[in-house]
Amino acid sequence: MTPALRVFRPDDLPRLQEITALTFGPVSIDRNMEERLGAFGPSGWEARKLAAIALDCELQPDGVFVAVDTSDRPIGYVTTRLQPASGIGWIPNLAVDPACQGQGIGRALLERALEFFRERGMEVAKIETLEQNPIGQHLYPSLGFEEVARQVHYARRL
Repeated sequence: MTPALRVFRPDDLPRLQEITALTFGPVSIDRNMEERLGAFGPSGWEARKLAAIALDCELQPDGVFVAVDTSDRPIGYVTTRLQPASGIGWIPNLAVDPACQGQGIGRALLERALEFFRERGMEVAKIETLEQNPIGQHLYPSLGFEEVARQVHYARRL
């Protein structure tokens, strides 16, 4: 069954952040840094990630797509950014409520993001994932994404 998708509405943000908190723990660079270096900053990794989702929704609200259940409650989302000067459409974040995973929701959200990029004249779509994210490493290639580079993140206490 194809999930119902719609464009982000500002009142979706708390639920999108809730989904983010439920899903990004095992696949967050900031969480990795905290595990190795200890806590830092005025808030933890989760608050920083929730702020990043809010920023995505602020910067490209027409490119944030939300999967909803039959009561119109968000169960997943994808955020996008357009880079017209380079022709690149970037997908910064994708998340599906763990209770709803395995139903094709992430795939449907990614397909909608790709459609959005085509509609807006982008020539390339880009998405990133961590090595510790087996779902992304399987899903993205299944949609035609090719690995083009690996990046190593370093951090240290100051």
